[in-house]
Amino acid sequence: MKEELKVKKIKDGTVIDHIKAGLGKKVLDILGIGDGFSNTTALLMNVPSEKIGRKDIVKIENKTLKKEEVDKIALIAPNATWNVIKDFKVVRKSRIEIPDMLEGILKCPNPKCITNSNEPIKPNFIIEEKEPVRLRCNYCERLFDLKDVL
Repeated sequence: MKEELKVKKIKDGTVIDHIKAGLGKKVLDILGIGDGFSNTTALLMNVPSEKIGRKDIVKIENKTLKKEEVDKIALIAPNATWNVIKDFKVVRKSRIEIPDMLEGILKCPNPKCITNSNEPIKPNFIIEEKEPVRLRCNYCERLFDLKDVL
């Protein structure tokens, strides 16, 4: 018998679905959702999924994701889906994909990189490999594993 989830629908906001089980909390962290965040938020963990076995789902009322936020989520939850909800209906559904470049959203771990100086330069990474994720700083040209920059 199929289990039924009992979570209230949101009128307007965002649903991120098909997050690998156990990573939903990291998605909330990336979005800065925690103490002091006033919008209704639901984190469903270890939900049965026909596609991936188990998954996490994040629902955030009255929040629309920015491109930078989606790009960050893509680093830990590639292939998740991102749904925009308006008046209780999905008005846009997209697959989250790792971009070819990340600009201004991650800090270069190289302390000698110019982006870590007093110069007004935003960090910029080129995605060299998508699985596992490896990034190259566009300024110091060092190659980093994802764990090094998160």
